[in-house]
Amino acid sequence: MITGSKAIHRVTAAAVTAGTVLTAMAVAAPAQAATPPPPSIAAKGGFVMNNASDATYYTKAADTRRSTGSTTKIMTFEVVLRQKNLNLNSRITVQKAYSDYIVSKNASSAHLIVGDKLTVRQLLFGMMLPSGCDAAYALADRYGVGSTRAARVKQFIGQMNSAAKGLGLKNTHFDSFDGIGNGANYSTPRDLTKLASTAMKSADFRSVVKTRTIKTRVVTKTNGYRNYSWTNTNTLLGSYTGTIGVKTGSGPQAGYCLVFAATRGSRTVIGTVLASTSATQRATDARKLMDYAFKR
Repeated sequence: MITGSKAIHRVTAAAVTAGTVLTAMAVAAPAQAATPPPPSIAAKGGFVMNNASDATYYTKAADTRRSTGSTTKIMTFEVVLRQKNLNLNSRITVQKAYSDYIVSKNASSAHLIVGDKLTVRQLLFGMMLPSGCDAAYALADRYGVGSTRAARVKQFIGQMNSAAKGLGLKNTHFDSFDGIGNGANYSTPRDLTKLASTAMKSADFRSVVKTRTIKTRVVTKTNGYRNYSWTNTNTLLGSYTGTIGVKTGSGPQAGYCLVFAATRGSRTVIGTVLASTSATQRATDARKLMDYAFKR
């Protein structure tokens, strides 16, 4: 038996040793960063995921069907890219029907001039940057099949729905080529994000949706030339670091929508907000979701 001062010394030494080990363990253990709480957004629906792994970061009514506004044009672009023997440099002549449509619908416009000849590539820029419904109409008219313009447009919309089905977008349906729907044009944040993720695999798509402004020369009716200048309605380009697309949308039923994507380091996040309260707020909502995703 050990008693007295020797026992106290042994106990004290053991305590010091144990304390030293615990301290060393605490220093060696890596710091665990707290997972940030999910953000609050004004949009009625939201979704964001990792574009490579499809890992979901955030959902809010992600599978609720809503009107999508001009985010519909992502599918219009996708269907054009799926055309056999597609030549992006082939020219399409602007018809009066396209400009009449813009006036009748009070729709967003690329301000195409009747008789001008634009390449398919130029029309894709005109559709996606200023959200030109006239450019979307021209593309639907060219790549739909039928003996009349109405028949061609209807068949093109059928191609859009076939593509949606093929991609497994079970909560998506199109009844227009530009998002000005007739009561049955809808999708969800999850479906639109998946669609955009597919479209972003195309270098041609990525090239267009990441462009902030463009000035392009077209052939006129008299075989002269004029310039068109377009600015992207996606204000995240140039204001949110790493933004690489994708498409805005708005409308009386849709509210304010935005499909967005950004890359930082080796990670790309992609997502959608539907039915936000203003053009400014949809961008704010998107920033919140991307900030959250990049911190995960």
